[in-house]
Amino acid sequence: MKPHTSPIGALFESLTSTKGVALAIPAILLVGAALSIGRQPAPSPVPAAGPAAVTAAATAPTPAAVASAPVAAAATQGATSANFSPAQKQEIEKLIKSYLLANPEVMMEVQQALESKMEKIQAEKMTSALKENSAEIFRAPSAPVAGNPNGDVTVVEFFDYNCGYCKKAFVDLLAASEKDKKLKLVMMEFPILSKGSEEAARAALAAKIQGKYWEFHRALLETPGQANEASALRVAEKIGLNVAKLKTDMAGPEVKQEIDRTRALAQKLGIQGTPHFLVGNKPIGGAPEGLADLLVAAAAEVRKEGGCKVC
Repeated sequence: MKPHTSPIGALFESLTSTKGVALAIPAILLVGAALSIGRQPAPSPVPAAGPAAVTAAATAPTPAAVASAPVAAAATQGATSANFSPAQKQEIEKLIKSYLLANPEVMMEVQQALESKMEKIQAEKMTSALKENSAEIFRAPSAPVAGNPNGDVTVVEFFDYNCGYCKKAFVDLLAASEKDKKLKLVMMEFPILSKGSEEAARAALAAKIQGKYWEFHRALLETPGQANEASALRVAEKIGLNVAKLKTDMAGPEVKQEIDRTRALAQKLGIQGTPHFLVGNKPIGGAPEGLADLLVAAAAEVRKEGGCKVC
């Protein structure tokens, strides 16, 4: 399952999706072709006869270059793609369309190369950010902690109370912590989906001040419907919290600072959707099938490697 994403994340995802890439490729190739054509020298006249004619024929421009000779000539005189004439632009478009129709597999190759490069960039960004912000990610005193607080492997989750995948993932997180009693859980309140999401996150962190974060967290995730201030206050009353104090703490600086801190960390790590897990230094995005087993297996792998080097 794909994680829920923020509006910015959704835009980024759409631009890098199969459809987005497919729509972008012709434009990219158009620019590339224009620049390439712009670098071509204007074709030289070919002698009509004599020994030099053989040499000239061997170095004569290709049919495509001949067809675009007016464009090349304009480019060598300092022209740019912005001031090509309508006829020149039409010729460029015709050449690109012809090539793509004859070689449609190029679009798939470009898409695959782009996805591979983006994955590599994201992995490098994540690795670097984990090292530089390890204390903030794994050991911040202000972050809610559950599971085994003295566990040897830390599982960090970025989540939103209005994320359906987060509700599904919570069941798997409980199962994983039951299977592996040495997991320390660090909960990152990352409200990105709505105003109600932030209200719920503020209530959860206010519940932490009263020592009942986990009870509140679990009860709210198990409550059907939208999470917002009203539903959060109902849950708070149900589990015996001081609702008046909760309201005051929800608006306090401690709660705001924790949400801001989480958002800043998510940006540094390149996390744009929920849920997103870190098992030590191993990321797991979304709520894939068999998540509980994936979390347990990732923790076992961390231990096999000698423990988390950044936790």
